[in-house]
Amino acid sequence: MTSESAEPTRPGIGPDASGSAGFVARQRAEPDRSGDPAAVPAVLERAKGALMALTGCSARAAHDELLRRARAGHRTLLEECRLLLAAPADPPPQPGPLPRHPARNADGSPDRVSPSPVSPSPGSPDQESPERGSPGPAAPSPGTPAPTLTPASPGPAVPVVSARDAGGPEDDAGMLERLGVALAGVESPEELARCLLEHLRPEVGADAVMVFARLPEGGLELIGHAGIDSTLAAQWRRVPPLAGIAALDALRTREPRWLEDIEQNAQRYLLIGDPPERWLSRAWLPVVTGDTAEVSIGVLRGRAGPFPPLVRERLRAVARLCAGRLRAFDTRPEPTARGGAAVQAVLDTLPGAAVLLSPLRTATGEIEDYVVEAASPETVDVAGRTGRELVGRRILECWPPLADETLWRGCAHTLATGEPYEGEPYGQRDLVVGTAELSTYRVRAARLDGGLVVSWVRYDPSDRQERRLADVQRLGNLGWANWNLVTEEVTWSAQAFAVLGRDPVQGPVRLADLPGLAVPEDAPVLGHALDELMQAGRRVDAPFRIRTASGVRHLRIVAEAVTDLRGAPVEVHGFLQDLTAQRRAELALVASERAMLTQHGALRAERALAGRLQHALLPLPDKPLHLAGLRVEVAYLPAQSGVQVGGDWFSAIELSDEAALLVVGDVAGHGVGAVATMAQLRFTAKGMVITGSSLTGALGRLNTLLLHSRDAHGMATLMLARYHARGRRLVWAQAGHPPPLLLRDGVARFLERPRGVLLGASAEPSFEEAECVLRPGDRLLLYTDGLVERPGEGIDSGLARLAEAAMVHDRDEPGSLEPLLTALLEGERRDDVCVLDIRVPTERDIPGVG
Repeated sequence: MTSESAEPTRPGIGPDASGSAGFVARQRAEPDRSGDPAAVPAVLERAKGALMALTGCSARAAHDELLRRARAGHRTLLEECRLLLAAPADPPPQPGPLPRHPARNADGSPDRVSPSPVSPSPGSPDQESPERGSPGPAAPSPGTPAPTLTPASPGPAVPVVSARDAGGPEDDAGMLERLGVALAGVESPEELARCLLEHLRPEVGADAVMVFARLPEGGLELIGHAGIDSTLAAQWRRVPPLAGIAALDALRTREPRWLEDIEQNAQRYLLIGDPPERWLSRAWLPVVTGDTAEVSIGVLRGRAGPFPPLVRERLRAVARLCAGRLRAFDTRPEPTARGGAAVQAVLDTLPGAAVLLSPLRTATGEIEDYVVEAASPETVDVAGRTGRELVGRRILECWPPLADETLWRGCAHTLATGEPYEGEPYGQRDLVVGTAELSTYRVRAARLDGGLVVSWVRYDPSDRQERRLADVQRLGNLGWANWNLVTEEVTWSAQAFAVLGRDPVQGPVRLADLPGLAVPEDAPVLGHALDELMQAGRRVDAPFRIRTASGVRHLRIVAEAVTDLRGAPVEVHGFLQDLTAQRRAELALVASERAMLTQHGALRAERALAGRLQHALLPLPDKPLHLAGLRVEVAYLPAQSGVQVGGDWFSAIELSDEAALLVVGDVAGHGVGAVATMAQLRFTAKGMVITGSSLTGALGRLNTLLLHSRDAHGMATLMLARYHARGRRLVWAQAGHPPPLLLRDGVARFLERPRGVLLGASAEPSFEEAECVLRPGDRLLLYTDGLVERPGEGIDSGLARLAEAAMVHDRDEPGSLEPLLTALLEGERRDDVCVLDIRVPTERDIPGVG
């Protein structure tokens, strides 16, 4: 079992509180939907108590765990608490950092409304089982890992045992909840004992409760009791540190002592009672705080028999529930701020809610809480306590939601620097003469002699209306103005001065003098419009510019006239709006559009130039070519997307030795540079093969050319093929190019590529040649990758699509290439396409044969 820390902690301020500003903002959005200001602290403390009862953690650890789960699940803290408790939805919370204000009677005196349910104090780990009316998970026994409560966290689920099967009461969750709420209102150990007996009598059959505290010398002192007479209490008021005292034994071992057999227990322990048989079974529960146990609670029953397992776990949870309350009795600080009595006398005469707070610091100097030194009569906490009843109490005990990180940091900053703090407005429902009314409040804090004076200012309807108007002006960056043309009285809002960049000390200007503030170019137009307004009452909606220290501002004035019975303008009202940001965005957009149009025109001009250059360097034949007995059709299709020409190219020429050179290539990139590189490769490759260079040798020299040419366009793919009419031999080599497609006897297959890499990709490339013997009737397709590549698709899919389409559109007649390209190139082409369609004639197609 994880021990509860003995040091009071401030709920809501975990080690990672600095990153939860957006999370706290969501919590602040809850108040307008709530009618109960105590909803937040009540639900929060019950959820903390439930988590503490199940895991044995401290109040601060429980609060931090709830925050962590809420962030992880993208929920508010209230939603997380409800999910933990699995209870019916409570009313949404109020913003909580502020106390409730009492209702007012007709005579102005406070109307004492019935207080809301008491909220547990921050140091009181009240608890509630996950589901009302059903037993909650068993609390972990000492030495075992604390279970994780679900479904708030992804950890293992806590096993739920039926109360009836375990022999205990069924309303475990309800009892713990009611007890937790009731404990928040007890003021002494004596009241604590009576509260425990009241709640444990119907649930576990308790007939008496005794509360012992360890003395410095090692003995015990009875500090609270219920169900026993005063004589017996006096006899057991002081217990020396003797062996055989069950309560003392429980404190020494920090383990409960279950006395369930009166005869056996009488042999080991000195039993309380006159006679001892008055209580046939008893349980002594140590209240563990930190690493020690200083208080032992005894539950005495008149009936014999064991305590069922569920009842044992419940009593352990009750002991943990009492730890924070007992600690609060011992640790309530004395007033520390000087002048508390004098301040109290002043606050007693003031309306509204205000308190004087003194900080409580940890050993490291961090503020962990504040104590109330003085409070005005109209100050009410979540438990309904007012005025002087709050003096001496901790602020987190009275208003737990004050742990809101923004307000907490603001108060700490004021205490450290002396700068006053003023929080953001928030809504809260108050009861005014029995009617719920939504009011707006703001928290203010000021330093006073080492302490803080915190007040809650309530806005009346006119104040709220004025603030809304100010917010509208600020958000719209506009300010209203009013000109009386008869008295010449001028009234501007504060935002109007900000829009015009004018110091309020200089005062507003007359309507007729307003054009004098505009730049010279806009003054005549603005002056004419204002003259029409003042003379004819014509409405004005005009833009103009002014020059300020921060630069030129673009403004807009919208105004209309109020006329007398004769129709003469006597007053003008309207607003001035700053449109500088909007105008700058519009000008930037216009400039961007102009730049785009200029760039687009330049690209179109480049495309036209590259296109003319390409047609000059790569003329397309208008009919099929006949080379070394082959019929060759050529197709070149430029890309449809983009404005630049690509670098695809071909060569098909007849050589002197009854051979033909067939080439297709693709230069990386587009534009004039790609066309220039294409021309360089085309003519160089043709010249080297014509002069007798081998295909692989030509590829090697072209690779060197690309590597050492500054003007070359990077890399290129290329396929060279030499066809020998004698023997119909096709010898070919490639540099990173797709393989040729051969159609023979109705079957399509791709030729196996010899070794070869991209031109320009390596300083020491390796190229090989391959040979294929063609037959009469064969069809061979050489192409660039634009024919088979599509975005988001692998090259294998494109090759398969080409093979299938080629078999479908395999007609042996001129012009058969066009249907194939139409079937393959669907939609917009993103790349250039170049194709050589090579046919080996059959014998009947050769003149003079057949």
